Amino acid sequence: MAHIHLGEGSFPVWALVFWTLVGTGLLSAVAYRVRKGGIRTNQIALAGIGAAASFAIFQLNIPVWGGIHMNLTGLVGILAGPLLGALIALVVNIFSAALGHGAVGLLGANVLVNATEAVVAYYLFTTLIGMDWDVFPASASAATVGLSAGAVLMGVIIVVSGVNGSALPRGDLAVAVGGLVGLNLGVAVIEGILTGFIVQFLASVRPDLVGVEEREVREEETPGVTA
Repeated sequence: MAHIHLGEGSFPVWALVFWTLVGTGLLSAVAYRVRKGGIRTNQIALAGIGAAASFAIFQLNIPVWGGIHMNLTGLVGILAGPLLGALIALVVNIFSAALGHGAVGLLGANVLVNATEAVVAYYLFTTLIGMDWDVFPASASAATVGLSAGAVLMGVIIVVSGVNGSALPRGDLAVAVGGLVGLNLGVAVIEGILTGFIVQFLASVRPDLVGVEEREVREEETPGVTA
């Protein structure tokens, strides 16, 4: 959902190098975990579907304050898991940059932002489900928090890095970016609710796809209370 919409050369060289190294480090760790068998078989098919859906909806731009999107990274993280979710963030950003949607030099920063959304959404969803939350509030909350984390991280990256050619002092830049983050937080709530409906539907027809099949079996095996 959050995305840094700046042109090539907007960040100083040190920031480009730093965020690229951080993003590369994250993806290297993900690739290592994937090679060690850190994914489930059903997540692979979901990853392909999620990547296509995320890329498609990401191209729909809301022309407000440089552009705001929905990209379903929270949903992708919940369904495909944190490892494949991070890889999907990379794939979507590469193809988007190739189409002129985002600077190539900002791939590291944008992948870090979107991967954070997927990872936070996944772990919060599994935590809430483990606490016996219903699927809808668990998935909606997890996606909203994950997307919000990405929006805040996006703002931090821009303010810390600075923008080449900007006449705004760092404090004024922080205020402007804060407004952009606020808009993204609002969209995060909307996308979170949408994610909740999608995950709830999937759980009703294929609970194994969202990792709640064990709870379904446990509830069926629990004897009813009689008077």
